Amino acid sequence: MNEKHETLNFAFRRIHEVIDPWVEGNPTAIALRDKRYRLTYGELATATRDAANQLRQLGVRPGDRVMLVAENCAALAVLVLAASVCDAWAVVVNARLSPREIDNFIDHSGARRVLYAADVSQDAQAHAQRAGAVASAWPYVGELAVGPLNDAAVPEPVSHSSRDQVAAMIYTSGTSGSPKGVMLTHANLLHMATLSRQLRQLSPLDTVYGILPMAHVVGLSSQLLGSLACGCVLRLEERFSPEALVSALREGGLTLLLGVPAMYARLLDWCTHTGTSLAGHGLRVIATAGSPLTPELKQAVESAFDMPLQNGYGLTEMSPTVAQTPLGVWRKDCSVGLPVPNVEIRIADAAGNDVAQGSAGELWVRGPNMMKGYYRDEKLTRTVINAEGWLNTGDMARQDSDGALFIVGRTKELIIRSGFNVYPVEVEQVLNSHPAIVQSAVVGRAVGGNEEVIAFVELAAGVAVDRDELISYLRNRLSPYKVPAEIRAMARLPAAPTGKLLKSEIKQLAAKEKDERQALL
Repeated sequence: MNEKHETLNFAFRRIHEVIDPWVEGNPTAIALRDKRYRLTYGELATATRDAANQLRQLGVRPGDRVMLVAENCAALAVLVLAASVCDAWAVVVNARLSPREIDNFIDHSGARRVLYAADVSQDAQAHAQRAGAVASAWPYVGELAVGPLNDAAVPEPVSHSSRDQVAAMIYTSGTSGSPKGVMLTHANLLHMATLSRQLRQLSPLDTVYGILPMAHVVGLSSQLLGSLACGCVLRLEERFSPEALVSALREGGLTLLLGVPAMYARLLDWCTHTGTSLAGHGLRVIATAGSPLTPELKQAVESAFDMPLQNGYGLTEMSPTVAQTPLGVWRKDCSVGLPVPNVEIRIADAAGNDVAQGSAGELWVRGPNMMKGYYRDEKLTRTVINAEGWLNTGDMARQDSDGALFIVGRTKELIIRSGFNVYPVEVEQVLNSHPAIVQSAVVGRAVGGNEEVIAFVELAAGVAVDRDELISYLRNRLSPYKVPAEIRAMARLPAAPTGKLLKSEIKQLAAKEKDERQALL
């Protein structure tokens, strides 16, 4: 459904090379800053070389996996680039994960070494202590804890080609089921770095607010590598808080804010309760990705910032971007935009046939940013990528006549209520439009050979809502079979560090009796 484009030509072979033009042309320009360090492009190059040498001294070989347990900081950025210099794989893991999840990833990846940013993150420090990691000094980025050498680690084959050599591995699960290690090549990530310049017009004049965790693909590719490839300043933040963001905006200099809908919802809620205005923010671009955007939240964000909110769609397996709305375009709907250059899409029915334009179907994609595969799971890789190289996203989508793409739900999340299809995102959009609700999650629950709709809601601070009033609100906006049979309020919905809601955990909660964290409305 999208005409094929010619493959982009990359000027680089490895991801660490994206800083070279700025090292040569403007070495004193700031590249990275966090709460403790500020590195120029020249210093970043030196820090990367030193860290690569230190990794080699720690026994890291080409083809080895190096696991980095951390939260956003300059040290983590340096280690990702240093692993590239060594032709090792950077396996970035968020320190806020549980010990069981971390251990699963260590075992599955066969990491040669595990490094912990223990002086940045208390969670990383706890993991380091449990592993018996030893603190050591690293030039320019402070102290890191180094785990024991894994003598049993076997290096993977190394390729000169950027299209074959893996640069990073991102885990997409671990809270339940077996870990899925998505292998992203240097070419995959370099493609995304190139798109950052094309789609967001990034330049050395920009300062990017780096709040998205580098353990997730947007934080690693678009945020880190996209910023460095364009000579930007990347201001790294460990965790999101509305206060910190507003403080950074008032300090001045920020030009790009990339977040997830839940982050914007919390920001607006905080601004409402503190009487804070976002006027005079100085941003050139505000963008969102990672989860569905509701019309109400989109309108509220655009009103608060007085500028269009750029929306997009992607997945880890695509490094991640598939579609994105153009800069500066005000849309009233929540389209995720047009397919980005070089990415092809098709929307198919259950039999694999293309659907009519405007109809919903399963979204298939392919392009140069598509993953190499799932690590140590060729069977699963073949399950999602067919013989023609198309990847099944598992998402339901439709495409308008102007090419705009709309995501209508997840294939696996589809609820069939009395023979009728219920897409959770539609119910969530209506729930989220209620002034008392910050965000919601809708899942199905099996009951008597049928499915019922169960909703979980996070209420605005200090706000209560009457159940009958909310049900009436929903009935006026939804078909009867789409109205939730049960609505539960929680102080915080289960979410990943990015703010993306964890539907698998929420579905498990729906199957259980309510506990002390939940209240039936």
